[in-house]
Amino acid sequence: MTVASPRPAGAAVGFEAARELCAVTVMVGPELLGDIVRAGGRPGSRLWSQGETSLLGRGEALRLALPAGWARPDHVSLVGEALDLIGTDDPIMAPGTGPVAMGALPFDPGCAGHLVVPRLLVVARDGHAWATLTGPGPLAPSAAEAREAVEQELAQLRSQVEEDCRVQSLPDRFELSAHMPHVDWKVLVARAVAEMEKGAFTKVVLARRVDVVANRPFVLPEALSRLATLYPSCAVFHVEGFIGASPETLLRRTGHEVVSHPLAGTVARSGDSATDAALLAGLMASGKDRHEHQLVVDEIAARLRPLCRQLDVPAVPSVLALRNVSHLGTELRGTLLNGGASSLALAALLQPTPAVGGLPTEAAVSWQRENEGFDRGTYAGPVGWVDGRGDGEWALGLRSADVSGRNAALYAGNGIVAGSVPDAELAETQLKLQALLAALVRP
Repeated sequence: MTVASPRPAGAAVGFEAARELCAVTVMVGPELLGDIVRAGGRPGSRLWSQGETSLLGRGEALRLALPAGWARPDHVSLVGEALDLIGTDDPIMAPGTGPVAMGALPFDPGCAGHLVVPRLLVVARDGHAWATLTGPGPLAPSAAEAREAVEQELAQLRSQVEEDCRVQSLPDRFELSAHMPHVDWKVLVARAVAEMEKGAFTKVVLARRVDVVANRPFVLPEALSRLATLYPSCAVFHVEGFIGASPETLLRRTGHEVVSHPLAGTVARSGDSATDAALLAGLMASGKDRHEHQLVVDEIAARLRPLCRQLDVPAVPSVLALRNVSHLGTELRGTLLNGGASSLALAALLQPTPAVGGLPTEAAVSWQRENEGFDRGTYAGPVGWVDGRGDGEWALGLRSADVSGRNAALYAGNGIVAGSVPDAELAETQLKLQALLAALVRP
């Protein structure tokens, strides 16, 4: 397939460079992988890991820069076309094998972003593992040559991870500061509720940022390992210093099947079964939380339904229980029309959902942008991957932090609707911030 012409104004150079690349995929023994989550925190690595599926990218064969307005259909389609241009005679052995673009995209769909095709991509899934090498053509290495190169690099990577564990010293002194004082953030929540009473919007999501400075650099392999241990049901990710453990599936596509699992409505977990049962009963009975949740589900269903032959939307939410909080969640499952759009195109269609933006979207996000007090960057944006068939998985970049050396910016947000109480909303953000605090701040 050739790159569409004419291309969108400002479309990135580099897409045509895909023509010069070749890729080869080989099966590898899972025993060669070592600790894939820790390896995902090393310099030059990108990580996506959830359940029995992990993707580890090393290096860059191609950087696919998306111009301002990254979520436009004519922009995201270039990613699929670039993957098609990479030469390979190998059939896709499993979702995520072959040429893959992975990364984290901005929360604001009007911003510029980028994805990367890794030079080496390792995929572990359900006890099997594959590796794809992507590099300059015109001829790809033979399967035997590729396997030898992969095994050598994986052996070196395992050795580096083991050495890191021996020699790296974790920080043990920290300074924490809220980007916006508590009292000011609670005033902001009250102002948002007042705007809703005037009819400006029906929901707006407000996030908080907490800055942490440590006495020595944060150790990303250790932080990712902690996140994977503490939040085994979440998607643990690392993209260029952006790390997190997201509980929320924005969009997963496997063949014709699509899944979206939005969350909205949160309650603390105490660790006592009787107390937690009472808290969950209160959450399910809360008119405010159920209304907030239904706003999100209805909007996602409305966006997906025209692209699906059928879409199942449960009438009643379920509960997703994490280590310290429980969320209301609804898993939407559908079958795409005629194969349908790629996972990236569908994620772009949904971003931002009311779970991270608000309703109506334009009015809520505009108010959010003017009042929140910081640039979200990739926080609450799509993070994940897409392969050459269009399969892939994108989570929302929640329970996340931007980490650079001794500095980390941690994020957490809440959906504000009519009836929201500022003190309760502040307490909920503090609960959500515990995910990254537990991984990074260990005095």
